[in-house]
Amino acid sequence: MIDGGAGPAAGERKRVLLIEDDAGLRRLVTRDLERAGYEAHAAENCAEGLERIAAERFDVIALDHFLGGETGLDILPAIKALPSAPPVIYVTGTDDGRVAIAALKAGASDYVIKDVAGEFLALLRAAIAHALEQVEMRRLKEAAERAVIEARDRAEILLREVNHRVGNSLQLVSAFMHLQSSALPDGPARDMMRETEARILAIAQVHRRLYTSPDVRGVDMDDYLSGLAEELESSLRTTDRPHRIAIAAEPVRIATDRAVSLGVIVTELVTNAFKYAYPAGVEGEVRVRLARDGSLLSLVVEDDGVGMKDGAAPHGTGLGQRIVRAMATSIQSRIEREATGKGTKIVLAFPA
Repeated sequence: MIDGGAGPAAGERKRVLLIEDDAGLRRLVTRDLERAGYEAHAAENCAEGLERIAAERFDVIALDHFLGGETGLDILPAIKALPSAPPVIYVTGTDDGRVAIAALKAGASDYVIKDVAGEFLALLRAAIAHALEQVEMRRLKEAAERAVIEARDRAEILLREVNHRVGNSLQLVSAFMHLQSSALPDGPARDMMRETEARILAIAQVHRRLYTSPDVRGVDMDDYLSGLAEELESSLRTTDRPHRIAIAAEPVRIATDRAVSLGVIVTELVTNAFKYAYPAGVEGEVRVRLARDGSLLSLVVEDDGVGMKDGAAPHGTGLGQRIVRAMATSIQSRIEREATGKGTKIVLAFPA
């Protein structure tokens, strides 16, 4: 038994246009389609068929091969070129496989071979039902893709807004700390406030850059480090510490969470160099380099100051060193101090 297809759902009469030059077959096919629940229409030649397709909406076209002095292959490309072209079922009385292949290559969704017994009617109904099902599946797929894109766009807008607000909030906290530290006399308390302010600025810089970036998943480190250096220099530079920060960073993009860790590391190492690398009142340079080395990234922070002796105890409370070690662990890196004969050179290598 041949499955003739379920036909259209109740209340959803799909419009089918049959282009067939044989009047008897036109009546036979359209009656059969009407009984199956379709709204069937017919055209007897290519010109009439194209005219009706251009003027009316049809859900499926059933296109015969032999149409007087023309064939369905003559107008199939024109049908498929129309905006929102409906699927085409190619109907032929020949069992020549080359005709079917040519029709499928020209854009037909399926083909049906006519027979004198009329069994092709069930095959035609099945082909029409399948074509309509494919159209619906494509519609649902496109709707789902649009929904995903819209949801992604909304999420990105919300995330940028969050980054904007977090960045502004951190900037406000930093400003409060700066005002508080300015009210303190020079000494350890003021230094700790300034160091905490610098740490907050390092994180705020990431959020500000994410707000203006089209891709919130990563941070361009050359721009980020340049901006961070400006803020650190502005925050840390005094008459006793008139130092400059030099940045040499390759255009490398890394994940947001790793950028935060790297920013905090740079902040701690630069702050430490500002405080201890050079004698009071002597201007010096603190250099920060970020470069790609194969599958690794290399971060170098160095100065030309008094250097560090092996085994020397950390200055101050040692909090900065603990922070650097914790951040280095988060990016799968270890801290190495290289001997240069002058000053201090700290190197971190981590996966790109």
